[in-house]
Amino acid sequence: MTAMFVDPGRLNARLTLETPPETDDGQGGIAGDWTFIAALWARIEPLRAVSAEVAGADLAPVTHRITIRYRSDVRHAMRFVHRNRGLVIRAVRDPDESRRYLVCDCEENRP
Repeated sequence: MTAMFVDPGRLNARLTLETPPETDDGQGGIAGDWTFIAALWARIEPLRAVSAEVAGADLAPVTHRITIRYRSDVRHAMRFVHRNRGLVIRAVRDPDESRRYLVCDCEENRP
């Protein structure tokens, strides 16, 4: 397998990584706020935007590919925050299994 090459200078967006709230609200739901994990550098690539209707509301989910240096604590359902935009992680992969970089497929829902 060929190693993935990422120019470190292309990791030029400053993001924060956050984990979702996990406090039980006593009514079967989850309460609380997102918890800060780390500030890191990343490359953000917008991929596509598709207009959709969910439960009667119009949404335009925008998908992004975010590349970061490898971290073992990044999981599905966490989110990155960039310029007050929440980018929820839908999938995480190590593209060449070298533990150098992670590629995260993320989604941002915009009304």
